[in-house]
Amino acid sequence: MTLPNTEATMTDFNRKVEEAAERLERESAEFIKYLNQEVVPAVRQRSTKALRIAAEKLTHLADYMEQQAAARK
Repeated sequence: MTLPNTEATMTDFNRKVEEAAERLERESAEFIKYLNQEVVPAVRQRSTKALRIAAEKLTHLADYMEQQAAARK
C-alpha cells in the first residue's frame, strides 16, 4: 500500500533537486568566469610586483655582502 502523498512528495523532492542542480551549474560557471576575469589577473599583477620588489631587495643584499667582503680585506 502506498500513501497518496508519497508520490507527490517524491515528485516535489525530485523537482527541487533538479532546480538546485541547475542553479549550481549556473553559479559554478559564473564563479569560474569571475575567477578567470578578475582574480587571476589581479594575482598575476601582484605576483609580478612582488617578484620585482624581491629582486630589488636581493640586489641590495648582494651589494651589502660585497661591501662587507671588501671591508674585511
